[in-house]
Amino acid sequence: MKVVIVDYGSGNIASVKMALSRLGHEAILSNREDEIYAADKVIFPGVGHAKAAMQQLKYHKLDEVIPKLTQPLLGICLGMQLMCSHSEEGSTEALGIFDAPVQQFPPHPEFKVPHMGWNLIETRSLGANHAQIELPGYVYFVHSYFVPLHANTTALANYIVPFSAALQRDNFFATQFHPEKSGSLGAQILQNFLKL
Repeated sequence: MKVVIVDYGSGNIASVKMALSRLGHEAILSNREDEIYAADKVIFPGVGHAKAAMQQLKYHKLDEVIPKLTQPLLGICLGMQLMCSHSEEGSTEALGIFDAPVQQFPPHPEFKVPHMGWNLIETRSLGANHAQIELPGYVYFVHSYFVPLHANTTALANYIVPFSAALQRDNFFATQFHPEKSGSLGAQILQNFLKL
């Protein structure tokens, strides 16, 4: 099985690659259109600023490639946000795979932003990526922006407001949390994705 991690200059690639290696799968890093189209599975991670990340995707023409993919694709953190329609971060037009906005957490006297650390997620609707995992369960988040609950939300979490912890539409899967940093539950989510 050929697994490609989309390499567009955004952070978090090394930890995703190591998590896959622990599961017995060696992934390649690539921003080449031919390699991404030829992959059996594609992982689209990201850490950073939405506007700068979209500029990098456009520079490599990946903004045209990613929405056309027909194999399973997993977006992680900023990758999930970039799969949505628009982000308030830098007022950024994104890829539009999910017809959902990305919003900044509102100020709150008792909660710090970014939302950082372990938080409980629960199932909203059973997606294929949730097989063999027990929810509710704890996963690891680092983010200042969120996707509101949406028709494509498969798991949710609460921090200041309820928000989408995972999304799915057709072959496109996404998590706001970091499965590669989320212990056994995160490992099972990655394993489920690789088995799709």
